[in-house]
Formats: sequence, structure tokens, C-alpha cells
Amino acid sequence: MADRAFFVGWGNPVRGREKSAMAVFNESVQYWAQLQQDGRIESFEVGLLDPHGGELQGFALLRGSDQQLPALQQPDDFQRSVARASLIVDNLGVVYAALGDALGRQMAMFQEQIAELT
Repeated sequence: MADRAFFVGWGNPVRGREKSAMAVFNESVQYWAQLQQDGRIESFEVGLLDPHGGELQGFALLRGSDQQLPALQQPDDFQRSVARASLIVDNLGVVYAALGDALGRQMAMFQEQIAELT
């Protein structure tokens, strides 16, 4: 089971680029599906947020292992995908995240630091 993820979050499409944003969104979903099919990630999930007044409008969670995700950043196809999306949506971000067992390890480390500093 995947214990790491890339959280890919985005805001509104750049005004006037809505058609391009939809095309790049569809390309991205196809790309993530190919990553999964190739075994480069374990799975992915996409979420679109209801209107809420904030900047975040949607996200994708690309799940994988400590070996899969760092390797994913190296090929040009991943960087190209991120660069392409950054040109048509506001507030694009790609953040490494802990899940499952990695979450427990990260919280344990945090608790150790609290104990050391208090």
C-alpha cells in the first residue's frame, strides 16, 4: 500500500483560458492513468471542490511508494505536465505528502521533537 503521495492542487483557470484548462485537465488525467498503468504510481484520485470562497478549486492525489514518487520527478514528462498546467491555472502546487504508515512515522518524529524542545 502506498505510504506517500503527491498532492497536486490548483485554483481557477486563468481567465480566457478555460477551454485550454479543460484540455490540459483531461490530458493530466490521461497521463496519471498511464503512470498507474506503467507502475510508476500505485493509484490516483481526483477531487473537484464545491464553491467555498477559497483559492483551491481541485486536487489530485498521486499515491506511490518512497521509491516511486521521487523517481517520478526526474523524467521530463512529469515536469512538462506541471509546467503546462501552471500556464493555464492559478495557484498550482505539487506537495509531497505522508499517508498510511509514513504518517505514523512522521508524527512519531514530530512528537520526539516536541519532547526534546519542551
